[in-house]
Amino acid sequence: MSDVLVLNADGQPLNYLPLSAVTWREAIQNIWLEKCTVLEYYDDWVVSSPSAQFQVPAIIMMKDFFRRHSHPRFSKLNCHIRDTYSCQYCNIQQSHKELTLDHVLPRSHGGRTTWLNIVTACKACNVAKGNRLTPLPTTQPYRPSYYELVEKRKQFEFTIRHDSWHQFI
Repeated sequence: MSDVLVLNADGQPLNYLPLSAVTWREAIQNIWLEKCTVLEYYDDWVVSSPSAQFQVPAIIMMKDFFRRHSHPRFSKLNCHIRDTYSCQYCNIQQSHKELTLDHVLPRSHGGRTTWLNIVTACKACNVAKGNRLTPLPTTQPYRPSYYELVEKRKQFEFTIRHDSWHQFI
Protein backbone atom coordinates (compact mmCIF):
# COMPACT_ATOMS: atom_id res chain seq x y z
CA MET A 1 0.00 0.00 0.00
CA SER A 2 1.49 3.34 -1.03
CA ASP A 3 0.59 5.99 1.49
CA VAL A 4 2.84 8.98 0.79
CA LEU A 5 2.59 11.19 -2.31
CA VAL A 6 5.99 12.05 -3.78
CA LEU A 7 6.40 15.41 -5.51
CA ASN A 8 9.23 16.48 -7.76
CA ALA A 9 11.22 19.59 -6.84
CA ASP A 10 8.81 21.63 -9.03
CA GLY A 11 5.81 20.69 -6.87
CA GLN A 12 4.26 18.32 -9.41
CA PRO A 13 3.87 14.58 -8.76
CA LEU A 14 7.09 12.80 -9.65
CA ASN A 15 5.05 10.61 -11.96
CA TYR A 16 1.42 10.10 -12.94
CA LEU A 17 1.97 6.76 -14.69
CA PRO A 18 1.50 5.32 -12.11
CA LEU A 19 0.96 8.05 -9.54
CA SER A 20 4.17 8.55 -7.57
CA ALA A 21 3.38 7.28 -4.12
CA VAL A 22 5.61 5.31 -1.77
CA THR A 23 5.18 3.42 1.46
CA TRP A 24 5.58 5.25 4.76
CA ARG A 25 8.83 3.33 5.36
CA GLU A 26 10.37 4.58 2.09
CA ALA A 27 9.22 8.12 2.88
CA ILE A 28 10.79 8.08 6.35
CA GLN A 29 13.99 6.64 4.89
CA ASN A 30 14.14 9.53 2.35
CA ILE A 31 13.52 12.03 5.15
CA TRP A 32 16.28 10.45 7.27
CA LEU A 33 18.69 10.63 4.29
CA GLU A 34 17.66 14.29 3.77
CA LYS A 35 16.57 13.67 0.18
CA CYS A 36 13.20 15.37 0.65
CA THR A 37 11.17 17.76 2.74
CA VAL A 38 7.79 17.05 4.28
CA LEU A 39 4.88 19.21 3.15
CA GLU A 40 2.06 17.50 5.03
CA TYR A 41 1.72 14.90 7.79
CA TYR A 42 -1.05 12.47 8.67
CA ASP A 43 -2.70 13.85 11.82
CA ASP A 44 -3.16 10.59 13.66
CA TRP A 45 -0.41 8.30 12.37
CA VAL A 46 2.80 7.86 14.33
CA VAL A 47 5.27 4.99 13.99
CA SER A 48 7.81 4.05 16.66
CA SER A 49 11.21 2.47 16.78
CA PRO A 50 12.89 1.43 20.04
CA SER A 51 14.53 4.84 20.30
CA ALA A 52 12.31 7.31 18.42
CA GLN A 53 8.84 8.19 17.19
CA PHE A 54 8.07 9.51 13.72
CA GLN A 55 4.93 11.18 12.47
CA VAL A 56 4.08 9.65 9.07
CA PRO A 57 4.17 12.15 6.19
CA ALA A 58 1.30 12.39 3.70
CA ILE A 59 3.25 14.40 1.10
CA ILE A 60 6.99 14.73 0.54
CA MET A 61 8.84 16.87 -2.00
CA MET A 62 12.17 15.72 -3.36
CA LYS A 63 15.04 18.20 -3.08
CA ASP A 64 16.51 17.23 -6.46
CA PHE A 65 14.60 17.68 -9.71
CA PHE A 66 14.04 14.51 -11.74
CA ARG A 67 13.52 14.95 -15.48
CA ARG A 68 10.53 13.31 -17.06
CA HIS A 69 10.90 11.19 -20.15
CA SER A 70 9.17 12.53 -23.27
CA HIS A 71 7.67 9.10 -24.03
CA PRO A 72 6.25 6.70 -21.44
CA ARG A 73 7.37 3.10 -21.32
CA PHE A 74 5.14 0.53 -22.95
CA SER A 75 2.96 -1.34 -20.45
CA LYS A 76 -0.49 -2.88 -20.35
CA LEU A 77 -1.79 -0.12 -18.07
CA ASN A 78 -0.34 2.67 -20.22
CA CYS A 79 -1.84 1.08 -23.35
CA HIS A 80 -5.25 0.96 -21.65
CA ILE A 81 -4.90 4.63 -20.71
CA ARG A 82 -3.88 5.57 -24.28
CA ASP A 83 -7.01 3.81 -25.57
CA THR A 84 -9.14 5.27 -22.71
CA TYR A 85 -10.08 1.79 -21.44
CA SER A 86 -12.08 1.16 -24.62
CA CYS A 87 -12.01 -1.87 -26.89
CA GLN A 88 -10.59 -0.67 -30.20
CA TYR A 89 -12.85 -3.08 -32.12
CA CYS A 90 -16.30 -2.63 -30.53
CA ASN A 91 -15.62 0.78 -28.84
CA ILE A 92 -17.11 -0.33 -25.52
CA GLN A 93 -15.44 1.08 -22.42
CA GLN A 94 -14.65 -1.56 -19.79
CA SER A 95 -12.67 -2.01 -16.59
CA HIS A 96 -8.93 -2.71 -16.59
CA LYS A 97 -9.56 -6.32 -15.52
CA GLU A 98 -11.88 -7.04 -18.43
CA LEU A 99 -9.52 -5.74 -21.14
CA THR A 100 -6.66 -7.45 -22.94
CA LEU A 101 -3.99 -6.37 -25.37
CA ASP A 102 -4.29 -7.40 -29.01
CA HIS A 103 -1.55 -7.53 -31.64
CA VAL A 104 -2.89 -5.79 -34.77
CA LEU A 105 -0.38 -7.80 -36.81
CA PRO A 106 -0.46 -11.11 -34.88
CA ARG A 107 2.78 -12.51 -33.51
CA SER A 108 2.28 -15.58 -35.70
CA HIS A 109 2.59 -13.22 -38.70
CA GLY A 110 5.70 -11.48 -37.35
CA GLY A 111 3.99 -8.80 -35.25
CA ARG A 112 5.89 -7.37 -32.31
CA THR A 113 4.79 -6.13 -28.91
CA THR A 114 5.26 -2.38 -29.36
CA TRP A 115 3.19 0.79 -29.10
CA LEU A 116 2.68 0.68 -32.88
CA ASN A 117 1.23 -2.85 -33.00
CA ILE A 118 -0.82 -3.20 -29.79
CA VAL A 119 -4.35 -2.01 -29.06
CA THR A 120 -6.74 -2.52 -26.18
CA ALA A 121 -9.42 -5.13 -26.84
CA CYS A 122 -12.18 -6.74 -24.84
CA LYS A 123 -11.83 -10.48 -24.33
CA ALA A 124 -14.66 -11.30 -26.75
CA CYS A 125 -13.21 -9.23 -29.61
CA ASN A 126 -9.70 -10.53 -28.97
CA VAL A 127 -10.89 -14.15 -29.13
CA ALA A 128 -13.02 -13.46 -32.22
CA LYS A 129 -10.06 -11.89 -34.05
CA GLY A 130 -7.68 -14.68 -33.09
CA ASN A 131 -4.51 -14.65 -35.19
CA ARG A 132 -6.18 -13.16 -38.28
CA LEU A 133 -5.27 -9.84 -39.88
CA THR A 134 -8.86 -8.55 -39.81
CA PRO A 135 -10.81 -6.82 -38.42
CA LEU A 136 -8.69 -3.69 -38.11
CA PRO A 137 -9.00 -1.52 -34.98
CA THR A 138 -11.06 1.66 -35.22
CA THR A 139 -8.03 3.71 -34.13
CA GLN A 140 -4.53 3.06 -35.43
CA PRO A 141 -2.08 2.32 -32.58
CA TYR A 142 0.56 4.99 -31.91
CA ARG A 143 3.23 5.93 -29.39
CA PRO A 144 1.79 8.65 -27.12
CA SER A 145 3.81 11.39 -25.48
CA TYR A 146 4.15 11.39 -21.70
CA TYR A 147 2.04 14.54 -21.38
CA GLU A 148 -0.74 13.19 -23.61
CA LEU A 149 -0.93 10.04 -21.49
CA VAL A 150 -0.97 12.11 -18.28
CA GLU A 151 -3.90 14.18 -19.58
CA LYS A 152 -5.80 11.00 -20.41
CA ARG A 153 -4.90 9.49 -17.01
CA LYS A 154 -6.33 12.53 -15.23
CA GLN A 155 -9.75 11.72 -16.73
CA PHE A 156 -9.93 8.62 -14.53
CA GLU A 157 -10.11 8.24 -10.76
CA PHE A 158 -7.00 8.31 -8.55
CA THR A 159 -6.75 6.56 -5.20
CA ILE A 160 -6.41 9.46 -2.76
CA ARG A 161 -4.97 8.47 0.63
CA HIS A 162 -5.04 11.95 2.21
CA ASP A 163 -7.17 15.05 1.50
CA SER A 164 -4.06 17.20 0.99
CA TRP A 165 -3.23 15.21 -2.18
CA HIS A 166 -6.08 16.88 -4.08
CA GLN A 167 -4.26 20.19 -4.53
CA PHE A 168 -1.31 18.43 -6.25
CA ILE A 169 -3.14 16.00 -8.52
